[in-house]
Amino acid sequence: MKTMTLTEARNQLLKVAEEMERRSDQVVEVVKRGKKVMALLSAEVYEAIVETLEVIGDEAAFAKLRRAVREIEAGKAIPWSDARKELGLSE
Repeated sequence: MKTMTLTEARNQLLKVAEEMERRSDQVVEVVKRGKKVMALLSAEVYEAIVETLEVIGDEAAFAKLRRAVREIEAGKAIPWSDARKELGLSE
């Protein structure tokens, strides 16, 4: 994670945005007088966080996710390529 002062972030906002377009996993922590005040992150990362929060907030969806993780850990998962064939989807 990259850290910038609020002044640096303000002065370099366009550069930071361009860097995030190239590296969507980049997160910039912004500090003001040594205290964290915000984080800048790509829209892709933001959307992933929102989606994760929606799943966690939906008890039924989260229960399905936990069950799927247990099945994967138990070796009950099938490879995606096999699933696509079984569903009749092209590769």
